[in-house]
Amino acid sequence: MSGTIAVLGLGEAGSTLARDLVAAGAVVRGYDPAVPAIEGVVATGSEAEAADGADLVLSVNSASAAVDALQAGLAGLKTGAAFADLNTASPGTKRKLAGIAAEHDVPFADIAIMAPVPGRGLRVPMLATGVAAGTVAGNLNSFGAAVEVMDGDAGLAAERKLLRSVFFKGMSAAVVEALTAARAAGCEDWLRKIIVDELTAANASTVDRLVDGSVKHAVRRTSEMAAAAEMLGELAVRADVAAAARDQLAHIADSQDCEQS
Repeated sequence: MSGTIAVLGLGEAGSTLARDLVAAGAVVRGYDPAVPAIEGVVATGSEAEAADGADLVLSVNSASAAVDALQAGLAGLKTGAAFADLNTASPGTKRKLAGIAAEHDVPFADIAIMAPVPGRGLRVPMLATGVAAGTVAGNLNSFGAAVEVMDGDAGLAAERKLLRSVFFKGMSAAVVEALTAARAAGCEDWLRKIIVDELTAANASTVDRLVDGSVKHAVRRTSEMAAAAEMLGELAVRADVAAAARDQLAHIADSQDCEQS
């Protein structure tokens, strides 16, 4: 167990993880230019100062700040200290971070947080890849974390998380848009029950049905979703998802035509 951990970024996720690490017995050094350190966390004035003396640095900022946070923290890292990026960034960004770390002989891990942190804290499921994945997972898990190690380079954990996000966030967007339209049409409760019943009854065959149906009935469903998008316009509701579904189905139909020609 390595006892000193730096947390760069003390927003909702960073502060929650820092709090749980302190409660588990870790010495936590924190830095955030906009958020004060919570009780129990040693407040510092920069990324480099936070990293000074730490065995492990956790970057919990944002994808846009990930590279700057790493570069700013490098000056304070002691030899052998590991750097883990927990931001929701693209696989390409994670590979860039790993490259920067490698140039400075810093062991790097790509950590994907696989569920919301609030309510779970340090026990939130996390996936780690990269050269320091095992080291970082062992350190955090010794304090009660739930980090799973997957073989492979940095970027693979981010890839898994974002593939999952395409489904979950896409589904969430569809549900929000559909219920907003149903509310405007005066039948929200009716549609909500349909959504709940479909999700409750879902199983492995549901996925096959969704995929196979989209391919088999692409032409008809393109027209159906064009009508749905038009209806949302009539209801004064943005048709972001409906229009995207229409365009995707049209692309599938066009691809089938090309294959048959």
